[in-house]
Amino acid sequence: MKLNKKLLATGVLAASVFAGQAWGAVSAEEAAKLGDSLTPMGAEKAGNGGAIPAWTGGLTTPPPSYEGDGIYVNPFPDETPKFTIDQSNVSEYKDNLSPGQVAMIKQYPDYKMPVYQTHRTAAYPRGIMDETVENATKTELIKDGNGLDNYQDATPFPIPQNGLEVVWNHITRYRGGSVQRNIGQATPAASGAYSIVKFQDELTYRNYLTDYEPGKDPNVLFYFKQAITAPARLAGNVLLVHETIDQVKEPRRAWVYNAGQRRVRRAPQVAYDGPGTASDGMRTSDNLDMFNGAPDRYNWELLGKKEMYIPYNSYKLVDRDLSYDEIIKPGHINQDLTRYELHRVWHVRATLKEGERHIYAQRDFYIDEDTWQTSVVDHYDGRGELWRVAEAHAMQFYDQVVPWYAVETLYDLLSGRYLVLGLTNEEVNPYQFGVKRQSRDYTPAALRRAGTR
Repeated sequence: MKLNKKLLATGVLAASVFAGQAWGAVSAEEAAKLGDSLTPMGAEKAGNGGAIPAWTGGLTTPPPSYEGDGIYVNPFPDETPKFTIDQSNVSEYKDNLSPGQVAMIKQYPDYKMPVYQTHRTAAYPRGIMDETVENATKTELIKDGNGLDNYQDATPFPIPQNGLEVVWNHITRYRGGSVQRNIGQATPAASGAYSIVKFQDELTYRNYLTDYEPGKDPNVLFYFKQAITAPARLAGNVLLVHETIDQVKEPRRAWVYNAGQRRVRRAPQVAYDGPGTASDGMRTSDNLDMFNGAPDRYNWELLGKKEMYIPYNSYKLVDRDLSYDEIIKPGHINQDLTRYELHRVWHVRATLKEGERHIYAQRDFYIDEDTWQTSVVDHYDGRGELWRVAEAHAMQFYDQVVPWYAVETLYDLLSGRYLVLGLTNEEVNPYQFGVKRQSRDYTPAALRRAGTR
């Protein structure tokens, strides 16, 4: 894909490869575009003169039918697909799809992509947008790009100058400050048979702790705790992570509590291509949230922007009237329940550095310009063959002014299996924002309290 010359001229895209020449902060003149020609988060405010409309502030008002209980209803219930991409017409739309999306359509005769009207629903709290604008002129990548300097909150690089900055925007993006989720994960066999693993996740950014101290643990971005609540054979096992910003200088701190042994131990394998929790080998640790953790094993190349059909406004997938059986099907989730829209994305390619090890030799990221969320990732093996395809079905949590994922999927083109994570249709209290947590809740000693059966 060729670089967009218009974007180059306007300064939205200043470099394609991180080579040490650009370290983050932009000039005040460049930053003045935020809130003018760019949104406060750094997306192009204008539409494309066609399917993509202008951004006008996003979706911040819940629909009248929403009861304020964290059970999110579809704000577009009467909309129907404009058209559907399937095996009969995929060649017409391949320029607006990733190679992985095309491969899924070609591999599964019943796989389709219903395309709806584009709504730029993305919105963030005013404070987060204001901090993002401030970050533009002060936040920098530290040497080698493995951490951030002069950063506390919000998006660090709203006017990115290389691929690494775009990926840092995804890693650090605002997800509500302090949140608890009750979610399900499944790894269906090729036949479609599956069992649900249930998690209670907690995610609290350091500056949202009730006992937050600015100078305490300054290299920590957030604290994450994940307790398995079902099935019974796994229930009570808990993972605790202190997510460090510079994970090369100070590796991610991780511990696991094994309920059967009643022991807490360090877990250095919870990183890079270590196995994902209870995933039956279907995802790596850094597949969670589409990508997480230290970026140091890859070279990151910014290939430009493109218009692409990505999962968006995926409210059907959180419909409480649906059972998991209606969503989980052989080979892939029920695509009748999905929604794709045309949006602009940043295309970033990660290639494994010489001498480094990871099961994925190349990963192509397609990152939504409005939210900085990764929407699609194509994963390649050591032979350069397309192996796994990830899609994040995004939605706007309109009462919290937070974009996030409804579910994440990761498809294995070789085995015919897949993973789906984030299911909430059958869960009680699926999302709780504004949860009060203090530092003592994220100590190794707290694992035993969280892990009681």
